[in-house]
Order: sequence, then C-alpha cells, then structure tokens
Amino acid sequence: MKKVAILGATGMVGQRFVTLLADHPWFELVVVAASPKSAGKVYEDAVKNRWCINEPIPHGVKELVVKSVEDDVDAIVKEVDLVFSAIDMDKDSIRTVEELYASKDCAVVSNNSAHRWTDDVPMIIPEVNPDHVKLIDTQRKNRGWKKGLIAVKPNCSLQSYVPILKALEQFEVKEVLVTTLQALSGAGKTHETWPEMQDNVLPYIQNEEEKSEKEPMKILGKIDGKGLHVAKNPNISVTCIRVPVSDGHMTSVELSLSKKVSADKIIDALENFENPLNGLDLPSAPEQFIQYHKDEDRPQTKLDRDYANGMGLSVGRLRESSLGWKFVSLSHNTIRGAAGGAILVAELLVKKDYI
Repeated sequence: MKKVAILGATGMVGQRFVTLLADHPWFELVVVAASPKSAGKVYEDAVKNRWCINEPIPHGVKELVVKSVEDDVDAIVKEVDLVFSAIDMDKDSIRTVEELYASKDCAVVSNNSAHRWTDDVPMIIPEVNPDHVKLIDTQRKNRGWKKGLIAVKPNCSLQSYVPILKALEQFEVKEVLVTTLQALSGAGKTHETWPEMQDNVLPYIQNEEEKSEKEPMKILGKIDGKGLHVAKNPNISVTCIRVPVSDGHMTSVELSLSKKVSADKIIDALENFENPLNGLDLPSAPEQFIQYHKDEDRPQTKLDRDYANGMGLSVGRLRESSLGWKFVSLSHNTIRGAAGGAILVAELLVKKDYI
C-alpha cells in the first residue's frame, strides 16, 4: 500500500478524491490538506454544509485532522509516498507548491493546469499516451530529483473525445470540430450553489476552448531521446458551453478522415480499441474503455455518465456529414475527467515503478 495525501481536499474535486480512494487496493489515504482556514479542523467539520458528493464521507476520513498545504509540507511528505493535487490557487503558486513537494522525494499527480505545458512534465490520459511516463526520467535528471515527480492529467473537457481520436488514428484524422456541453460540477458548482444556471445555458467558459484545442496536441505528441514533440495534426476547433446538468461532459464531434471507411469499421475500431492498459491490472481501469450505443437517443448524461464506475466513455449517433463523420460522446467529468483520471495516472506510475 502506498500512503497518499490530497492537497485541496475540501473542494469538489478533493471530495471526489476522498470518495474514490476509500478502500482503494493500492492507495491508503492518510492525510487531507487544505487552506489555512480549514487546517486544524477534523475533515467532517471542514466540509460541513459544503459536502457535494452523493456518497457519504468515508468513515476513515471523517476524523482526519486537516493539515495546511503550504505550512505543513515537511510533516506531510514524512507520512506519504504520493500527493494528489487539487489545490485552488493562482498558477504560479500551484507550480511552486507542487515543485516543493516533488523536491522532497514525493510524487505529485496533479489535477491542476499549472504544469500542463511545463516541458518535462507529462500530461497523461493512460489509455492514449502511457509512454509519456518516460518523460519523468528527463524531469528527474533536469531537476536532480530521485523519487520526486510531477505528472498531470489534462482538462476534463478532453476526456470524451481525445480517446476517440486515438481509437480512429489508423484512419488518419485530419479536421475535428467539437462542441462540448459541460456540467456544473466542471466549475465546482451544483444546482444549489449556482441557481442562475437553472433553465439557462452559458455559451462561453473562460479559457476552456484554448485548453480543449491545444492540450490534445501534447497528449498526441511523440517522445524520443530529445524529449516530447507536440503533434501538428489533427486540426481541432472547439466551442465550450455550460449546461444545467450536475455531472457529465457531453461532446458533439464532427471530423474528416484521410482514409475512406464505413460506419461499421469505425464502430469496430471504437469497440475493439487496442487499450495499452490491457494486462496491467490497474484497479481503476475499465474492462472495456469505450462502449458504443446503437440506440439513436444514447448516450444520455443521466443514464451513461457512470459507465464503468464513471471511468469509461460512451459514444453514439455515428453518421455521415459534410465533413465526413459525426457522433456524440460522453464522460463523467469529475471521475474520469478529474479525480478518477488522476488516480489512474498514479496507478500507471506505480505499475511502471515510478512511485
């Protein structure tokens, strides 16, 4: 068992980490940390009146005393092998904090965007680019770290379409048009805390479209002895919209392929995606990563966001278009797109002997 801490444990993503780590076969949650406002309180009191996950607080976490992310660094790293970062600070502060923990021989797996474009930090969707863990060798050499590391997961909006692009890679994807329909929890909100979203749709999410267009290029990039080379194709254009659902990011995707293929071949490529995690026995990895729905009214957010315990992708409505093909896909944004995705990255790092 690896002992772990959550930095930013009182926020929505931090709460999701807490529930997903309960009874995890590889990771034992022993430390919860947050801002000085919460430090010193028992966890149950620190999240009183703001616990927003449907499941109750795990019994073993309720009485943990919250430590300070910044003031208790030395005490935290003495207790754990790994920290999951979900801290809510400005990007410069996040980078400083994460690098501090890593410099003290602690592995950092981050849900934050601060290090996503740091040259020697891998940004990983385990089913898409598991080989990018090798970048940690360069990172440790650059920084003089022996056991410390920083790895990040990408923005939650990517999870429901970038793996599809990977699954269709053999057909040479050229152009991709994406419209995301993103849940309230992606903004750390609920129906109760964001009443303005009732009967409403917001056509703009700050910084989201830039992340959604650029981050896939790092994920789809290649690694060689000189480092990571960001992909130049496909061309991706994204519109991000906030919709009044609690959890689950849906995407409407239209794309062109260089190779002429049938709908059956595309569906076969999705359903029989050669998952590089097969055989690794990672606890959070779905047995079948991508499921395809033949019913015209699927996937649906309420029915399908929890597929494979929230770690799988659902796809449907494949049809021809003026560009080539279009479809709808869905993933759970706070599980696969946030805490669960980070936990899967950590499992991969353990399996590859980086933690």
